[in-house]
Amino acid sequence: MSPIEQQRQSAIPAYKADFLKSCLSANILTFGSYTLKSGRQSPYFFNAGSFHNAKLLSAIATAYAHTIIDFLTAHPHIPRPQVLFGPAYKGIPLACGTLLKLGEIDEESWGEVSYSFNRKEKKDHGEGGGIVGGALRDKSVLVLDDVITAGTAMRETIEIVRREGGKVVGFVVAVDRMEKMPSQTDDDGIPRPSAMGQIRKEYGVPTASIVTLDDLIELLRGQGDEKDMERLQQYRTQYLASDRV
Repeated sequence: MSPIEQQRQSAIPAYKADFLKSCLSANILTFGSYTLKSGRQSPYFFNAGSFHNAKLLSAIATAYAHTIIDFLTAHPHIPRPQVLFGPAYKGIPLACGTLLKLGEIDEESWGEVSYSFNRKEKKDHGEGGGIVGGALRDKSVLVLDDVITAGTAMRETIEIVRREGGKVVGFVVAVDRMEKMPSQTDDDGIPRPSAMGQIRKEYGVPTASIVTLDDLIELLRGQGDEKDMERLQQYRTQYLASDRV
């Protein structure tokens, strides 16, 4: 690795760089042409469902744990989370694995915190209900998810937690794509906020991410294929959210 590459990587906290390297080595983060739910053609794709073995699950849980610690340090006014909530389905292993890692790092602070997730369909037998894990009533809830694009899932999660009597005190995602919310005329050139920015504005809920698109570009600038880097930059320019300028 050249001195220039080392300097670029040093600008990114070690846990972020390690997370991105794990994503790249396991093909969890790939480059090409991918059609997103919004209809946009993205030059990269992140698949959190591919963290399916012990080594990879540990890598993403470690990255989430350090992100949460930094997030709470930067926002001391936020109530201490009493529940980590993982929306079904991809959020479930994220919440469980991250809570385990946080307990390993600081058992005194995290040993009594619960994890919880929702059922897609409410259970009408046994314990019943639509929530598995720790109860949400009167609890401060930190939500973990993979990637947010349109914000629909974030709104649904906030409503689920509210119905159960809890309060969402923050959202933490793996990747912040930094792109504006989609519209029917998506290439209209009109500035729009990101989904995360809109959620912060509507609900007053702070958000954080393990990495951003800028972190990815910074890490790979001196390593990756120049064509891929150019496409990432072009995508960023075309869809950058107004709250990320």
